[in-house]
Amino acid sequence: MGTALVYHEDMTATRLLWDDPECEIERPERLTAALDRLRQRGLEQRCLRLSAREASKEELGLVHSPEYVSLVRKTQVLGEEELQVLSGQFDAIYFHPSTFHCARLAAGAGLQLVDAVLTGAVQNGLALVRPPGHHSQRAAANGFCVFNNVAIAAAYAKQKHGLHRILIVDWDVHHGQGIQYLFEDDPSVLYFSWHRYEHGRFWPFLRESDADAVGRGQGLGFTVNLPWNQVGMGNADYVAAFLHLLLPLAFEFDPELVLVSAGFDSAIGDPEGQMQATPECFAHLTHLLQVLAGGRVCAMLEGGYHLESLAESVCMTVQTLLGDPAPPLSGLMVPCQSALESIQSARAAQAPYWKSLQLQDVTPVPTSPSTHSPEGRPPPLLPGGPMCKAAVPAPSSLLDQPCLCPAPSVRTTVALTAPDITLVLPPDVIQQEGSALREETEAWARPHESLAREEALTALGKLLYLLDGMLDGQVNSGIAATPASAAAATLDVAIQRGLSHGAQRLLCVALGQLDRPPDLAHDGRTLWLNIGGKEAAALSMFHVSTPLPVDSTPQLAGILARVLRGEAPPSLGPSSVASPEDVQALMYLRGQLEPQWKMLQVGAFMPQK
Repeated sequence: MGTALVYHEDMTATRLLWDDPECEIERPERLTAALDRLRQRGLEQRCLRLSAREASKEELGLVHSPEYVSLVRKTQVLGEEELQVLSGQFDAIYFHPSTFHCARLAAGAGLQLVDAVLTGAVQNGLALVRPPGHHSQRAAANGFCVFNNVAIAAAYAKQKHGLHRILIVDWDVHHGQGIQYLFEDDPSVLYFSWHRYEHGRFWPFLRESDADAVGRGQGLGFTVNLPWNQVGMGNADYVAAFLHLLLPLAFEFDPELVLVSAGFDSAIGDPEGQMQATPECFAHLTHLLQVLAGGRVCAMLEGGYHLESLAESVCMTVQTLLGDPAPPLSGLMVPCQSALESIQSARAAQAPYWKSLQLQDVTPVPTSPSTHSPEGRPPPLLPGGPMCKAAVPAPSSLLDQPCLCPAPSVRTTVALTAPDITLVLPPDVIQQEGSALREETEAWARPHESLAREEALTALGKLLYLLDGMLDGQVNSGIAATPASAAAATLDVAIQRGLSHGAQRLLCVALGQLDRPPDLAHDGRTLWLNIGGKEAAALSMFHVSTPLPVDSTPQLAGILARVLRGEAPPSLGPSSVASPEDVQALMYLRGQLEPQWKMLQVGAFMPQK
């Protein structure tokens, strides 16, 4: 269905009219830099371009008081001195004669995006907006934010489109307390925020930014705060937060829509090390969000003030929304100890409200002594703050090396030995015609008796040709068919072919009772995961089998083809509780694998003394 890009050039009009070092970073170039980079990369042209509209008084009133809206409206006729005096009444805010118009456009852009996604005009989209919104509250501007764009969009989706479950993901260096306040007693909105906290010593200096702030009344468990207590969190820390905290809750919540309050603060523009996630990380996080709500994701640019970092992160996010493969992640994918402590504390705080966490060990992590002063105001944060260091030494093994691949010219190819009338494929999926040379195919097949038949040999030749295209960077992904009797042998050949042609690491997910090739080395180059195997077993850190049930449908190949070419996967629907046997098997495997895989150690982590 495509991706929408919502923008209006008028949003560059508001700007700071006096000297204020705190506010000067919120400037018009934030939007123009992002839009220019999208155009340079040819990404704007691939999107459905929508011009933002102004939000109405009634739409603003979904979350803001009439008195506050009226106050902002009056800034249109104030002089510079009056604007400065009014701005001084709020925390980190400046007003301009164009602020009211720009802020209405920012809120309206989010509403247009929600309409486009929920009416099926597009699958997803990004709204480039300013001023931002996630700090603003019912009757107060705060932190550069005037109207709460994301909160208005959520309330609008509920009112106009009748949604009952909305997930808001707020990734930013600062806590979006405005969104939290507006929905903290509302079980129809699940709000997730990670943010720099420093035990309350980082702006906005709020006790309710900590992990134990989980909502109020009927909204208990629907506010999820992940406070980072050290600076320098990197790609591994953010991925761990998604895998161990956000995604389990999100799948159980089963959202109908995902709203992203995107603050693009990354390692590119952060010499002090506050945020060490890369733009590529935002692409992977966006990709993970697309498995939710049938891929209905509405992202809004909220934070991010280093122009290079902002522009690059926006491009990575839009590419992912368009369905392009996410680029490789750089750096050591091992969460640091402080991140593990924060994630476990958040899991422990949320466990009483979520079955998906009650099945796991979520013992609360002992916290450090309170750093708050008797007056309730946290002491000032020293420049730079304590740094988060990875829990292991510098890269030294094959697992630590990044795997870089060229951008493919073809996204998805299907290699079939004969036309299959039951296989419904997207129109732009290419039907592969080529095959590997006969002599080469026979040489690979010779050690396997099940590949001697002509049907299996023909299928193997097509698979080898497809693999070569993928390894050469000409094809991104593919689907190949093989006779059932030759499946194990064909998979063995595919693995050996990939390894012999320079693949650094291979993940092999086998559905059903397929045995791992006996001569496959346990050298870290191949991770074998058998779902639907005979028993729960971790024969090594690279050989895992689980007896979870596997459902196969005639539509599976078509669904795989659509997902591989970049479409969102179908919604899983409401989650059901796993059987005690399945839970026991998974917990056994986790216990076996935790010592070797540091990304699994969140649940078992206890801080060092």
